[in-house]
Amino acid sequence: MIMSSKIPSHVVVLILVLFSCTEHTHGKLIMQGSAGFVKGFRTLTSTKKHTYGQAFHDEILQFKNSNGTMTSFSVTFFFAIVPQHKRKGSHGMAFVISPTRGMKNASADQYLGIFNKANNGNRSNHIFAVELDINKDDEFGDIDDNHVGININGMRSIVSAPAGYYDQEGHFRSLSLISGSLLRVTILYSHKDTQINVTLSSPEEGYYPKKPLLSLKQDLSPYFSEKMYAGFSASTGSVGAIHYMWVWFINGYITVPNLDLGIPKFPSYPITKTKVALIVLGTSLALALFAALVASALSLFYYKRHMKVMEVLEEWEIECGPHRFAYKELFKATNGFKQLLGKGGFGQVFKGTLPGSNAKIAVKRVSHGSSQGMREFLAEIATIGRLRHPNLVRLLGYCRYNEELYLVYDYMPNGSLDRYLYGGSSDQEELSWSQRFKIIKDVASALAYLHHEWLQVVIHRDIKPANVLIDDKMNASLGDFGLAKLYDQGHEAQTSSVAGTFGYMAPELMRTGRPTTGTDVYAFGVFMLEVSCGRKLFEPRAEPEEIVLADWAINRWENGDIIEAASERIRREYDKGQLEVVLKLGVLCSHQAEEVRPDMATVVKILEGVSELPDNLLDVVRTEKLGRWYEMYGKVLDVEVTMESGGNLTVTEPLTSVGR
Repeated sequence: MIMSSKIPSHVVVLILVLFSCTEHTHGKLIMQGSAGFVKGFRTLTSTKKHTYGQAFHDEILQFKNSNGTMTSFSVTFFFAIVPQHKRKGSHGMAFVISPTRGMKNASADQYLGIFNKANNGNRSNHIFAVELDINKDDEFGDIDDNHVGININGMRSIVSAPAGYYDQEGHFRSLSLISGSLLRVTILYSHKDTQINVTLSSPEEGYYPKKPLLSLKQDLSPYFSEKMYAGFSASTGSVGAIHYMWVWFINGYITVPNLDLGIPKFPSYPITKTKVALIVLGTSLALALFAALVASALSLFYYKRHMKVMEVLEEWEIECGPHRFAYKELFKATNGFKQLLGKGGFGQVFKGTLPGSNAKIAVKRVSHGSSQGMREFLAEIATIGRLRHPNLVRLLGYCRYNEELYLVYDYMPNGSLDRYLYGGSSDQEELSWSQRFKIIKDVASALAYLHHEWLQVVIHRDIKPANVLIDDKMNASLGDFGLAKLYDQGHEAQTSSVAGTFGYMAPELMRTGRPTTGTDVYAFGVFMLEVSCGRKLFEPRAEPEEIVLADWAINRWENGDIIEAASERIRREYDKGQLEVVLKLGVLCSHQAEEVRPDMATVVKILEGVSELPDNLLDVVRTEKLGRWYEMYGKVLDVEVTMESGGNLTVTEPLTSVGR
């Protein structure tokens, strides 16, 4: 894989708002032709035949340095094509870099809204494209009706390959461009190697292909102007197809038009009124004939499903060992589930007292409305039930009753850490520096156990103050394992779903969807900064240079005193040596490059004073300023981020969370 160089921040800012801004906001998106929206999803084409749609950012982007040399770039986008007919669609779509915003006088059908018969193949076009072609056009030498190609100045691909990817053993696996499922394309260009790599893959796979689908040794500098526009184009012919755009990002920065980061299900191709009438008639007859059979089948299905769930729970009980509570016991313990402690992403938590022992418990009722509730429920049983560490919340048992799922924990009387961090409540005791430092070390010790000391590697995937619970002695324990992933030492987690809380998710996670111990370290780095500075990740009302916590810490470090990044009340009674180490370590752990971050075993040694931070740490940190990513990440949050002409940021609204 080609390692791409850093793109100038103003190029990143302009490209990445491409699919998150409207025509009425700063950095507007220009949509032309048949481009629009279908049920909240951005589309490049509609049901109209023989037409094309384009979506280009209105700002021009710099692709060459002042000396005329090309810059490296990497682009990743997620898309889906839903055809009119299951096995046939026309004509396809393309990612395009062009000297103009959109292509005027372009033709639909086989020209994809990029070229026309007159200018196709002209050297003066200066257009670079990666096509996703779903129609075989012999005039352009297409290899089939399901391929990916790299095109320069015309519709005849310089190199192309059937749509698919290479698995971990190097075997080719086919993918259908018109499956209607979400697919991912990554385009990497290295100016040093003058090479283009294009990879097509499915986010549902648990890994990112190491071998690209297409590789082309080609210097792009003769075809690129210093400044170009970037966008997408798609067209239809005699057969319809709707081209959906979902996510677009570059070098780890991301913009998303839909906040639900689970793999989406796109709407089917609309059907005509005549076809609807025929379907309704046929369905009515079928229902009349099979009503009794359907009723019987449903009864059998739910019975078997119930039995299967019970069998699974029994297997988990045998394997994991936590006690199985009776529902009546928990109902009585919680006084009918009336004392609510809090509400998380997957359900409510109630306080209770076990009859007979007077032991205080916390009972989490997994949300019945969640379609993935059972999976999250079993994940916690599988994970916490076998883990033993003083800084992990202890699972006492579980219960399954009437499709409701319950987990029973030790009660933590002081609740979650986020209540204590910012001193916002007049009746809430503020944490001292010694308490903050102890909490950071407690969570670090728990993560080191999960990553290095247990039989398997456990990736938590949702490290944040709300998931750290405090006992009566102000000891911290990490909890909420609903998103946890387990895998054997020496292997990788087999998942590609993006999960976690925005602001704590590592940049590479948004590209690959693959959680690692490094993504946990990133979240812990952000957590350390938040706890040690006594402020939130974003402070909308702060001075411009203080809005993003990570940038503010680096700014103060570069100016000679990183301690100033902490709030004034913490600086009044801090231990200078400890606070300086924690702040620098927080910046290092939340570094944008995964290979720069230390592992949790090293983090614990540094916090315990056994090891020291490297001498050249500031030089390492300077290679990537975290704020550049946070500025773009705001688009994925319920956080509105705007940039003024002078480069100042304005941030409003709080962070949001997503599940699997």
